[in-house]
Amino acid sequence: MSTRILIVEDEEALTLLLRYNLEAEGFVVDTAARGDEADLRLQEQVPDLVLLDWMMPGLSGIELCRRIRARRETERLPVIMLTARGEEGDRIRGLGTGADDYIVKPFSVPELLARVRALLRRAKPSHVADLLIAGNIELDRVSHRIRRQGREIHLGPTEFKLLEFLMQSPGRVFSREQLLDGVWGHDVYIDERTVDVHVGRLRKAINRPRQSDPIRTVRGSGYSFDEMFSTDE
Repeated sequence: MSTRILIVEDEEALTLLLRYNLEAEGFVVDTAARGDEADLRLQEQVPDLVLLDWMMPGLSGIELCRRIRARRETERLPVIMLTARGEEGDRIRGLGTGADDYIVKPFSVPELLARVRALLRRAKPSHVADLLIAGNIELDRVSHRIRRQGREIHLGPTEFKLLEFLMQSPGRVFSREQLLDGVWGHDVYIDERTVDVHVGRLRKAINRPRQSDPIRTVRGSGYSFDEMFSTDE
């Protein structure tokens, strides 16, 4: 999956534990050890979900959650609050600030992962669905198989992730930089033109002669999966 999660937590050991388990589930993970650092990150790139510690240096989790809800770009961003404060009044305050869920430390990692999946299922169902379907293309995340009009298509791992990433948001135009972050990862430094090479390989694999191309090139901007794409004649 290409779902991106931002962990905002100043306990390094807990951050490493969460990152390891989330990446093992296929999520792309970014981290911030200060609230003000996370605030800047969120203005640069909006993740799909935030795990937010209540007590943070620089800017508290409560204040950061307020800012998230105040901005149009992040007002619907799923937020799970992590805290050692388990009193009912604290839970009410956290949820009242805008957190979607609230989990008290120490917590079970499997329970946290279940809550992450449940919240994403409600907020971004396409990001957790096992099967993505657009027109006559089916992408199965479990078996890692792709079919078009019943014909199985064989893709390399990078082309598979690229198609999956595009199919999650039909119609949205992604720049090469956004595709590099979403498919290759935030910490990988490669030339943006690498995206063009892999898009070319993907098109060659999924399109036969006289079949419509679902991948749209937007000059000066990037690529998108055509929301008008349906089926071939």
